[in-house]
Amino acid sequence: MTRFTVNNQPVFYKMDPDTPLLWALRDASNLIGTKYGCGTGDCGACTVDVDGEAVKSCRVPIGALEGRFVTTIEGLSRDRSDPVQQAFAAENVPQCGFCTPGMIMAAAVLLKKLPEPSDAQIDAAMTNLCRCGSYPRLREAIRHAGRVLRGQEPLAAAPPPGIDPADAARAVPALTPVTPTKR
Repeated sequence: MTRFTVNNQPVFYKMDPDTPLLWALRDASNLIGTKYGCGTGDCGACTVDVDGEAVKSCRVPIGALEGRFVTTIEGLSRDRSDPVQQAFAAENVPQCGFCTPGMIMAAAVLLKKLPEPSDAQIDAAMTNLCRCGSYPRLREAIRHAGRVLRGQEPLAAAPPPGIDPADAARAVPALTPVTPTKR
């Protein structure tokens, strides 16, 4: 049994410790915002934040995450209110949307480390692939989110996702808190 924290909820997975984090998130926890793209760690669609690092979840076995903290796109913000999500919408980065969650997570990690990254730093950190070619808008969205996070610029909110907030924030049964057992 592997125990770690996902989106601020302690979880344990009764899965083989070699199971990729991606499949634990999607199949066991129903956190489907993290996407399966290539399965080899090349595309970045499955990027999540593990203890402040952008990690390709298809390449990390859950057994290696004991005691660690994982944040998925759902944990970043269920209502899309995070400044990175808002900046991506404002700069029209999403096209088909498949790569967007992984890109947003990689950008959020980058901005935590480097609040005002250069283009070279953005290019080095954003190894995610986008089949739609939204890279120029991606850079501007990251710069825009950085300005918002630094308090230099306001950001008009993007429209809500069009779903009932109660449904979007509904508790996921697989992420119920773990009750410690007495020994």
